[in-house]
Amino acid sequence: MNLAGSGLDLPPELRARLRDLRLRTPLQAPLGPLGRQPSRSRGQGLEFAQYRGYVAGDAPRQVDWKLFARSDRLFVRESERDAPLSVYLVLDCSPSMAQDDLARPGWTRLHAARRLAACVLELALREDELFGLLAFEARAPQWAAANGGRGQRDRLLSALAGLAPTQAWPEARALDAFAARMPPGALVLVLSDGFDSAASEFAARLAAAQRSVAFLRILSAEEREFPLRGALHLVDPESSAVREVDAEAVRAGFLQRFGAARSEFIVNLQQRGVACVEHWLDHSEDVALRALFGRGGRIDLGPAT
Repeated sequence: MNLAGSGLDLPPELRARLRDLRLRTPLQAPLGPLGRQPSRSRGQGLEFAQYRGYVAGDAPRQVDWKLFARSDRLFVRESERDAPLSVYLVLDCSPSMAQDDLARPGWTRLHAARRLAACVLELALREDELFGLLAFEARAPQWAAANGGRGQRDRLLSALAGLAPTQAWPEARALDAFAARMPPGALVLVLSDGFDSAASEFAARLAAAQRSVAFLRILSAEEREFPLRGALHLVDPESSAVREVDAEAVRAGFLQRFGAARSEFIVNLQQRGVACVEHWLDHSEDVALRALFGRGGRIDLGPAT
């Protein structure tokens, strides 16, 4: 599978910085703890459940050798095993995701979203979690129910590589139909620039429906610093509206208003039970992921309502 140029090829130094991140530690959410969901299945886990007789094929490390020394019989220790976490990646494919920075032309918000998604897939694969995908493109929605393994990882990478920033978010009813397929307790990561309110509304409705939701908001460095000069010809990628402005005249006002809007966006999501972290196009992807899954693997959801 050729991932070159798609944003899905993870540099070795990025992989190295992901090694200490974990998805499976409990997340503290207003609706209660989430993470590995309790299961009554038996296997190799942390809490002892019972002994059973050895059968051919059992791993030697499962045998209780001390008990064998006392009884001269082989017994295997079984323990309660946590059910895998279902992780869903929801990618924004609206036209504004084609935005890049003049300092790095061709590296768009969608490229960054795909690389963030690839990082999460690697973390989930490493920890034997289940992972699925939801994205909307011009031809048809890309949907994959959560599953595990390298084959599932490769299928999702292939689907991500084919995404293009061409399709607006669908109406709420279509979004809710897909949300119903994500089981309660699932971890849902929405990767979006947040400029279409449908994305943040979808995240909030998922949180209200007992999913644990994090919003990774992808923004350009130029939006953070507004380094532009001279006369600007600005085109809204969503509406195609055009505006002619002088960069020096509007810089201070833009930075003030956009900074206030960013803060309001984060607070509004936190108050509705959604974690929100900003990812900038000129930052490494592990920075945003560490903000979510660092600090012992807990997401800071802000004040509960």
